[in-house]
Amino acid sequence: MLSSTGSGVGKTTMTLALLSVLCRRNLQIQSFKCGCDYIDPMFHKHITGRNTYQADPYFLDREQLQALFLHACDPENKKNNHRKINKTLDLSVFEGAMGYYDGIAGTPHASAWTVSDWLSVPVLLVVSPDGMGCSVGAVCKGFQDFRTPNQIRGVLLNRIRPGMYTYYKKIIESETALQVCGYLPDLPELKLKSRHLGLWTAPEIANLDQKLDQLAAMASQTLELEQILKLAGTAPKITKNFETIFKNKLKYKIRIGVAKDKAFCFYYTENLELLESYGAELVYFSPVSDKKLPEHLDGLYFGGGYPELYLSELSGNLDFIRSLKAASQNKIPIFAECGGFLYLLEKFGEYELAGLLSGNAEFTDHLCRFGYVNLTAQENSILGNIGIQVKAHEFHYADSTNNGTAFLAERPSGSNWNAIRNTSNILAGFPHLYFLSNPEIAENFCNACRKFHERQVLC
Repeated sequence: MLSSTGSGVGKTTMTLALLSVLCRRNLQIQSFKCGCDYIDPMFHKHITGRNTYQADPYFLDREQLQALFLHACDPENKKNNHRKINKTLDLSVFEGAMGYYDGIAGTPHASAWTVSDWLSVPVLLVVSPDGMGCSVGAVCKGFQDFRTPNQIRGVLLNRIRPGMYTYYKKIIESETALQVCGYLPDLPELKLKSRHLGLWTAPEIANLDQKLDQLAAMASQTLELEQILKLAGTAPKITKNFETIFKNKLKYKIRIGVAKDKAFCFYYTENLELLESYGAELVYFSPVSDKKLPEHLDGLYFGGGYPELYLSELSGNLDFIRSLKAASQNKIPIFAECGGFLYLLEKFGEYELAGLLSGNAEFTDHLCRFGYVNLTAQENSILGNIGIQVKAHEFHYADSTNNGTAFLAERPSGSNWNAIRNTSNILAGFPHLYFLSNPEIAENFCNACRKFHERQVLC
């Protein structure tokens, strides 16, 4: 695992450098992202050719997380090898979130530290020692001793002048038992662009492969790769036999359309795989560029993303909106979250959108209701009956005039609010649901799609 002292230290750059140099050595890497994140996993997948999974102790308990890890690394998991390389995995790499101990409500719970503890993952702490001398030893020693057990085994230095590496390495290794395993210099020309929800997505970065090649070339000179691989090899095996976390019931044989383009691209790998495990064939479409929905669909899934950046194109694609309205009037089950929810409203700012749900949305200058939530159904819907629960996360700057009352959203701190719109065939709201926290949610959605399919056959 690559974790860090805090956000902005450069762990994503360091992770991409490590993934790039190892993959260019023809090693097969399975990556994970601690916490809930959609954008960093896109970069991971671009490099490794494999889906990235969420290692999130808020969504999953210890055994569930161990089971997910084994599933992701299972050589029989053929759908996760997008480059169809006939080779077993060599290594798993985790990218932390925020600082190593930054968890829920000012505690280390559900932090990168929790993940490293539950999976016994050796950790390399990314440190940017700008403006420090001996104090860098205090920082590393403090992180090493702050909690036990502790999996920090080494340090990676970021944004340092090459001539300072030996200086910092000597301080850290003399003050701690940690190995310093390399560094990256400041690389402003390779810095990835950011905006309100984080980095630009991988498909948006011009010359991304060229940038990754440069990162890999630098990492091959400045990271002590053999030492890193040796540390990774100290991780104990997870030997417990778990029931597979994806049960492969394959009992519905349905087609679910998934909105996937530059406006809608935020999906958990686990959500999509869980739908497939219940027999759903996923059919991808673009509300930005397609003129109509794919044929013979039994359900629709609109994920999050950046619809606010493409409002003119979305609003102007009237042929697609007419196709979507016709499907909705036919009562096809529709689940939409965050950006997908915004698209189903009447207007976003001055732009008219799909209009499947009443209400408008506006962009704000602040995060709205940001954080983890536990959702409890207050109404029956296509995802289940009153009382069903699922864990989720909210992260958005836009807000709407009607956010719904179908679920009660409760933060770990105890605060709560009403969320999610509900009609006879649509469930849509700001929270991003993590289906694997309650697979019954995905099963119920697939069942609603199956019932729709059966009605169409009878017609």
